[in-house]
This record gives sequence, C-alpha cells and structure tokens, in this order.
Amino acid sequence: MNENSLIDQAESHILHTYNRYPTVFDHGEGVYLYDMEGKRYLDFAAGIAVMALGYGDEEYNQALKGQIDKLLHTSNLYYNQPIAEAAKKLCEASGMDRVFFTNSGAEAIEGTLKAAKKYAYDKDKRTDHEIIAMDHSFHGRSLGALSVTGNAHYREPFEPLPGIVKFANYNDLGSVRALVNDKTCAIIMETVQGEGGIYPATEEFLGGVKEICEERGILLILDEIQCGMGRTGNMFAWQGYGVKPDIMTCAKALGCGVPVGAFVMAEKVAKSSLKPGDHGTTYGGNPFVGAAVSKTLDIFKERGITGHVKAIGRYLEEQLEQLKSEYACITARRGIGLMQGLELSVPVGEVSKKALGQGLVLITAGSNVLRFVPPLVIEKEHVDEMVGILRKVL
Repeated sequence: MNENSLIDQAESHILHTYNRYPTVFDHGEGVYLYDMEGKRYLDFAAGIAVMALGYGDEEYNQALKGQIDKLLHTSNLYYNQPIAEAAKKLCEASGMDRVFFTNSGAEAIEGTLKAAKKYAYDKDKRTDHEIIAMDHSFHGRSLGALSVTGNAHYREPFEPLPGIVKFANYNDLGSVRALVNDKTCAIIMETVQGEGGIYPATEEFLGGVKEICEERGILLILDEIQCGMGRTGNMFAWQGYGVKPDIMTCAKALGCGVPVGAFVMAEKVAKSSLKPGDHGTTYGGNPFVGAAVSKTLDIFKERGITGHVKAIGRYLEEQLEQLKSEYACITARRGIGLMQGLELSVPVGEVSKKALGQGLVLITAGSNVLRFVPPLVIEKEHVDEMVGILRKVL
C-alpha cells in the first residue's frame, strides 16, 4: 500500500480528532524518522517528548523483546517482578515514596486528583474541597484533567466539569494567595508549562507556592508529564528548583514509547489517601510496561542522560538565541535544557509545515510558539542540522 492509499484508509476509519500532516512514518533510527518512501527526517519532537532514547536503542528493545516472550499481563491482583523493580527505581530517582502506574499522563492526573481529594476528606470528612490550578496550563483531555486545564477553549464544550477548580496566574504568587481558603486541598501546576507556550516557573513563584502549601496544610501537585524524565537536565524539573512536591505525575518519556504513566507521592499522602477499592486499573503497571520503565531508568542512570541534556541544552539555547538575533519574527526564547520554545510573530503552523517538507520534525505550543523537544540523545551536530533547516524555512 502506498502512502496516499494508507492516508485515505486512515481518514475513512479513524475518528477525526487530529489534523494530521500528510506524512506516514514507517521506521526510525537514532534521532531520525523515515517515511514510506525512504525520506529521512530529523526529529525534534520525539513523539511529543516521548522518545527520549531516540529510535532503535538495542538495549531497550532487547529488554522489551525478552519480556514479550516471558509474560505480558496478569492484572494487578498479583505481583510481578518488572513493575516491582520499576517502582523501586522510580521512587529512588524522584526521592519520593509510593507510586501508582497508569496507562497515560491524563490517567495519572485523574488518580492524583482523587488522591488529593481523599487525603482532604480523610482529615475533615468534607466533600466541598477546592483545587487551585494555573491559567494556560494543560493536564490532559479526560474530564478530571480538563477540569484543571487552564484554557477555556479545551474546557467549554464539556462543562460542567467535576470538582471546584479556581485558576491563578502562573508565576504570579499574589494571584495564588488571593484564591487560597479553608476549602483549598491542593495546588496543581506544571513545573514548566508545555502546551501553554514553554513557560518555566520562576524560583520565587514555585518556592512561594510551596510555602503557602506548607503553611496551610495544602498538597502541592507538580505535573512533570512533559518536563520530567531528564528533559530539563534534572531527572525531574522540580529537582532543579529544590522544591519537592507532595504528589508528582509523570508519563511520556517514562516508557520511551510504551504507553505508561505514573503518579508518585510522599508517604504522608500515601498513608492517608487512596486505600484498596478507591482506585484501580486493569493494564496499569503490567509486566510489559514495567520492563520498559525499569530499563529506561537503568539507561538514564548508566549513560548519564541528565548530564548530557545539560550540556546539549546549553548549546541548543545558544543557537536559538543566535537565531533570535538574526530574525525579527522571533520575539522570545524560553525553556530549560531540551525543552525550548521560540515565540514567533509569523504563523507557527506554517513554519512547522514547511520544516517538515525540508526534513525537520517540529511541533508547536500554544498559538505562537515553536516547540523543541528532541530525543535526549541528540548531539551538537543535530542541533546544527536543525538550525540550518530552520534558517532556510524562516
């Protein structure tokens, strides 16, 4: 089947919830993707910050192949070795205590919101608790995740949404303080906003929110689904701020292509929130995804991925700043490590589309930001190649 026929087939049978580019990727190698006709594309999107190790990593692939031949699924009514090992390694990497594995980032958010409400309910038996979220945030498209997503465009068609949620201004501590009351049970935020336009939290803001939470007995929830797993140069972005959450969500690069997410919490929350019967999942944490998470965490540690991200991230920042100095249409650069954004005064969708035509995969964030979230294993030569193509496009 040729590329056009396959696209027609997909459009005939798949629910139209994405406006896809007319490209069919067939396979990947290293930091490159190849379409059905063999054309090569430098990947600076990584499946939306998922493919941290790039494509075809032999050690990772062999771990999954071995688990396929051994055991795929048993349900959470029984123990399995891969997920026990993965849980231990994730707790060690985060410095947190308990983990619940999910199938996606949105499901991790759903479980987190339930845990926060149950924690508050166990303290006072009230059911009118409130959550503070941030404007321009993005936490997922399920109903609970939408309820804390700070973009009315995503929420309005599905309202009323569950829970009582109030939205503060990101990086504006005063706006958070103005919303806190005796019903507030949690504050949720991305450590670095992704979909909203690549906005890192300021140290003053994140530290101030943590102080508010400690003063008022409120849980701090940090969404690290996109900015976690080494992308900022620390295993989790909050580690670079020295501000530890009570609950953290992660997904995307956690499984490097295998659908898996997790929420991780401090022991104080674990002891006083979700109990047997409060939450569950059929597939979450099965042996297959456990093997993926376990091997991913091993590779990150053995190969010093976070140190590599810090070095290459600095180089990427320098090159993006150089582009900004050359082109008036680039109005700002933001980001940390290998999670960067360029704000443009020209249509970013057109830039992304033309870049794809030139063999460069780039995605957007918000309405006017080009997003750079490549595999974490890129080298300087790949940054140079990307910049050369982007110059041509601009």
